[in-house]
Amino acid sequence: MNIPLLDLKAQYQSMRGEILAAIEATCDEQGFILGPRVVALEEAVAAYVGSTHAVGVASGSDALLLALMALGVKAGDEVITVPFTFFATAGAISRLGAKPVFIDIRPDDFNMDPQLLERAITKRTKAIIPVHLFGQCADMGAINEIARRHKIGVIEDACQAIGAAQKGRRAGVLGDVACFSFFPSKNLGGFGDAGMVTTNDKALAESIAMLRVHGSRVRYVHEAIGINSRLDALQAAVLLVKLKRLDQWAEGRRRNAARYVQLFTDTQLTDRLTLPVVGQDNFHVFNQFTLRVQKRDELRSFLKDQGVGTEVYYPLPLHLQNCYRDLGYSKGAFPQSERAAEEVLALPIYAELSDEQLHYVVQMIASFYRKR
Repeated sequence: MNIPLLDLKAQYQSMRGEILAAIEATCDEQGFILGPRVVALEEAVAAYVGSTHAVGVASGSDALLLALMALGVKAGDEVITVPFTFFATAGAISRLGAKPVFIDIRPDDFNMDPQLLERAITKRTKAIIPVHLFGQCADMGAINEIARRHKIGVIEDACQAIGAAQKGRRAGVLGDVACFSFFPSKNLGGFGDAGMVTTNDKALAESIAMLRVHGSRVRYVHEAIGINSRLDALQAAVLLVKLKRLDQWAEGRRRNAARYVQLFTDTQLTDRLTLPVVGQDNFHVFNQFTLRVQKRDELRSFLKDQGVGTEVYYPLPLHLQNCYRDLGYSKGAFPQSERAAEEVLALPIYAELSDEQLHYVVQMIASFYRKR
């Protein structure tokens, strides 16, 4: 059986006509940068996450960069985040000449450990970026309490977590500002790069909207040095079609996650792998279904031979990347992140998977461990 990690073709076929009609209408209009379709998407995303404002940008990476710029982060400042995340989280900090300060993750949910946060704060700390990794919110109550006490801004890296929630509030309104990615592989994915920033702070929203257009509100008048990060109308047209189906897809992913848990438990594999842990207050949308497994690389190679797609998010923590050698971290600095990098494996979880396919994935994993 051939089961890719993600099958975007299956998703596309279910709405092909509607998407092509939206693209054709946008082409007929010949308006491709910002404009009414982008405004419509901004309003729809704001309504979805429950924020007052949403600003469309060119990518999730730019969303992080613009959020930091709007909070006034500059060279010499420090921003606290985690080393077990996609590079863009820390890369946006470095782009501004600021310093990423890493703290370790919790072993159960792979998210920022709030117990380590306060000791990392210095007089130079300008912001905190918790990452809602794999589709589950970090412990925002604890993080926000510390941030408020020290008067530090909180940026949610929600690039993998649109639709996720904590205590009934969706990612996007759990910090001062939140960043989303619409990269094609995300739960809500476009036909290329695209992103969004949400906030309840009018001044921050206006600043981000100005900074995404070279620091300009009035054409050819520049009040700040911004960047070119405008959301394309074609991406907005596609995303407006897909947003209507987002909750349906999330429920499909959650259903498949529950089925995996049942199947792995029934096959008595829980002594060889660790299933995802969902926080009591969290609504997990499973952008990835990530296990901790024994003999990870051998298992991944075996599954590839059996036609099962997998991925490792992420094989090398940021503090051990060559480009961050100057930060002075060494192996052992963040043991939970390093252990996760050695053990994690993401399985297919998209809503279109059949029960037969889920059975096959679990059967192949069981077959691997029976021989070892």
